[in-house]
Amino acid sequence: MTAIERVRVGWRVFLLLLLILTHVPMHYLWKLLHLPSAWPRWFLGRVGWIAGARVKKIGVPLRKNVFYVSNHLSWIDILALGGASGTAFIAKAELATAPLVGWLAGLNRTVYVKRENRLGVAEQINELRDALDENWAVTIFPEGTTTDGQSLLPFKTPMLRVLEPPPPGVMVQPVLLDYGAVAEEIGWVGEESGVVNAVR
Repeated sequence: MTAIERVRVGWRVFLLLLLILTHVPMHYLWKLLHLPSAWPRWFLGRVGWIAGARVKKIGVPLRKNVFYVSNHLSWIDILALGGASGTAFIAKAELATAPLVGWLAGLNRTVYVKRENRLGVAEQINELRDALDENWAVTIFPEGTTTDGQSLLPFKTPMLRVLEPPPPGVMVQPVLLDYGAVAEEIGWVGEESGVVNAVR
């Protein structure tokens, strides 16, 4: 890593910590006052901006009572989609115990599922739906993993079983994440660790 790259990473980490220190307390305050909180959405969008994401939306995303079904390239997808729409995400249960990331994911109403217990997903989503009454949306990445952005993997049927049938009043909206010429560079594939990928 060059000196310029180290400075860039350090600056981005500083801005991330600044966002945590300002946005998280405000989110808790809004919840304490029983107010709808858009702070997680703003947090994700601004972290995405710090990471270099410049999101352009084509079409009109539904904001509540919707399942987004999206392709998946990288952790940046979370920042882009969450910041643009306020969606929560379905994630593997192991993420819940990840330092800092798991805590932040919980603030964004992440639905955790165990891969060996797909039947529990629908129940967890129904519980989440009952608990949320503002800007409710959940994103599913049915490929079940990240790709290089050059192709789409077959959808894993268990990931979509929660939509058979969709809960009453809930729409399904397809989403395509397109990173253009940098898709292959953005993609988080192979044995690369999350930290190395984030720094890159």
